[in-house]
Amino acid sequence: MQSLLDIIRKSTEFLAGKGLESPRLQSELLVGHALGLQRMQLYVQFERLLTEPELESIRPLLRRRGQGEPLQYITGWTDFHGLRLKVDRRALIPRPETELMIERIVERLATLPARILDLGTGSGAIALALAKQYPEAVVVAVDSSEAALELARENAVQTGLADRVEFIRSDWFAAVPAGSRFDLVVSNPPYLSAEETAATAIEVRNFEPVSALTSGGPDGAQDLERIIAAAKDHLLSGGWLVLETGISQHAGLLVRTREAGLAAAESLRDLTGRDRFVFARAE
Repeated sequence: MQSLLDIIRKSTEFLAGKGLESPRLQSELLVGHALGLQRMQLYVQFERLLTEPELESIRPLLRRRGQGEPLQYITGWTDFHGLRLKVDRRALIPRPETELMIERIVERLATLPARILDLGTGSGAIALALAKQYPEAVVVAVDSSEAALELARENAVQTGLADRVEFIRSDWFAAVPAGSRFDLVVSNPPYLSAEETAATAIEVRNFEPVSALTSGGPDGAQDLERIIAAAKDHLLSGGWLVLETGISQHAGLLVRTREAGLAAAESLRDLTGRDRFVFARAE
């Protein structure tokens, strides 16, 4: 029989051999998930001998990670801006950059938004984080994928925010009720070209939904441009459009915001110092 520590060490070697980052951390998370233990609980049980059924519960998880499946899809959850969200292949895994976008919104909006629209909600991460941040706001979240909306609704129930967010199936603004206007329209849309998606890590290109990654146009900016073009008709006076974008698209997007009649357009950088977010205001 092998001890818990033996299995963690062997799992670490296996994942390191696959070229994965932080193999010890990932091993602990996977072993803990298989055994129903938190990481800190593992540390006080290192000498415990594992049974064959316990080993059988660990092996397929390691095999999946070794084949490139994202850790979050294997464990079934991720943390996002203080919320624990269910994640699976119905939607993209929420990224730290998107958490930073939420922080930038909170920092830069001088007044509390009363009406918020999240375009392309995916797992519901942005809509739910904003619903928690602004408890008096009306939040509407749309996605063209019914499967993604199902996941977002599940997360709304899980986080206790189901009565705070309305979910609508829509191709961007298409099914948003006519005349609806918002203080904040926010989106993390697809913004990679097909070539860029093909060059992403295997855990992205082989497991996350391509439709949520790839947009049209030579630089992947087609969906961003569609959102910008229609945004003014859905913003209240003084309302903000906030977008997460690719890092090489900003010069063109800032031109598009001015052409669409939006003011005060600017680029904000992510934690690596690269242009990542566009903020623009309706006059």
